[in-house]
Amino acid sequence: MSGVEVRPVAGGKDLKAFIDLPFRLHSSQPCWVPPLKLERRIFLNRRMNAFFSHGEAAYFLACRGGRVVGRVTAQINHAFNDHRKANWGWFGFLELEDDLEVAQALLDAAQAWLSERGCERMVGPADFAMNDECGVLIEGFDVRPMIHQPWHPPYYQRLMEEAGMVKAMDLLMWNLEVTERDKVLPVIWELAEKAQSEHGIRVRPMRRRQLRKDMDSFAEVYNSAWSQNWDFVPYTKKDLDALAQEMQLAFDKHWFMIAEREDTGEVVGMAITVPDLNQALAKMKGRLLPFGWWHFLRKGAIMTRVRVGWLGVKPEYQHTGVAAKLYEMHFDAAEVRPQKGGEMGWILETNTAMNRGMEAMGGTVVKKYRVYERMLDGAEVEEVSAEAGVAV
Repeated sequence: MSGVEVRPVAGGKDLKAFIDLPFRLHSSQPCWVPPLKLERRIFLNRRMNAFFSHGEAAYFLACRGGRVVGRVTAQINHAFNDHRKANWGWFGFLELEDDLEVAQALLDAAQAWLSERGCERMVGPADFAMNDECGVLIEGFDVRPMIHQPWHPPYYQRLMEEAGMVKAMDLLMWNLEVTERDKVLPVIWELAEKAQSEHGIRVRPMRRRQLRKDMDSFAEVYNSAWSQNWDFVPYTKKDLDALAQEMQLAFDKHWFMIAEREDTGEVVGMAITVPDLNQALAKMKGRLLPFGWWHFLRKGAIMTRVRVGWLGVKPEYQHTGVAAKLYEMHFDAAEVRPQKGGEMGWILETNTAMNRGMEAMGGTVVKKYRVYERMLDGAEVEEVSAEAGVAV
C-alpha cells in the first residue's frame, strides 16, 4: 500500500470531494442521514458562515494512490479563546475509511496547522463549533441521528483512541416521550405550578415575525445560563443573525418558548425545540433535484419527532420552577402537534442537574458522543466542568 498524503483543499474539485466523501463511506448505512449538499457548500463558504467573523479554518483531504480516503478541518474560534483566555484549537468534519494510518495523518495535519498558530490543545471533532455537529458517536449506532447530530460507524472511536486521542467530555442524548405524563415525577408538576403562582413567571411562545428579536432574548439567557459551561462561547450579533435564519426553516411556535417575569418583562428562561428536519433530509438523498424539493415542502407532515436543542434558565431563577414549567409546556405542545416525542440534548455528562432532571422526566440515554483532545507542545490538561442548560 502506498503512503497517505494529506493536502489542503484547493479549488472546487477538492471541495466537491470533501463534501462527497461521507456519501461514499456511509450511503449503505440505514441510520446515516445524507446532508443537503448545497447547504454543506454554503456552510463551508468562508464568506457566508458567521463562524468566520470570529474564527479561521483550514480544510484537508487525505489521499492514497490518488483516491480520497479521509477529510478533516482544523479551526480556531477566536471568540472562544478570547472569552476563555485560552489557546484552544479544534478539529472537525472528520470522515475517514477504517485505516489507522489515515486517522493519524489527518490528526497530525490538523495538529501541525494549529501548533503553527500557537494553540496549546486540540479538541474535537466539532464542525466549526459545538453548537453544530460535534463528537464521535460511541453509543446508539442503531438510532438515526436527529438534526445537527452526526452518525459514525463504531470504528471511528477505535481509530481516535488508537491514534492517541483521549477523552475530553461525553455528550448525552436523552429520549423523552412527551405524552407519557405518568412517568414524570409529581414534583415536576408541583414546581411548574409554582413558577407563575408564587414567582410570577409566565411562558409565552416566540413569534415568527419577531424571531430575530426573540433570538436576542435567547442569547440573554444562553450567555448567562451557559457561561460556565465547558464549551461556552457567547453568541455574537452575526451568530444570532445566522441562527435566526436557520430557525425559520424549522420554526413552530408551540416548541419555541420564552419565560418572562410578569411584573417587569425580564426574560428569565427559554427553550428552543426543533422538529427533526433529518426525517425530511433522509428522503431527499442530499439533493433538491429532481424530487428532493417535494419532500422538503412536505416536511411538516414528515416530521414526527423533535430535538430539544436549548433549554435553560438564568442562574438567579433556577430555583423558581421555570425549568419545570418549560418541561410542562413541552407536554402541552405534544397534545396539539404531530410530534409526540424526541430527544433532549446534548447534555454534558458533568451536568448533574440536567441529567437528573431528565431522569425525573422519565427519559433514557439513547446516544452518547465523545469529544476528544490532544495536548500540544507540552501543555497540561485543564480541568473544566459546569452545570448549565441543554445545548445543541
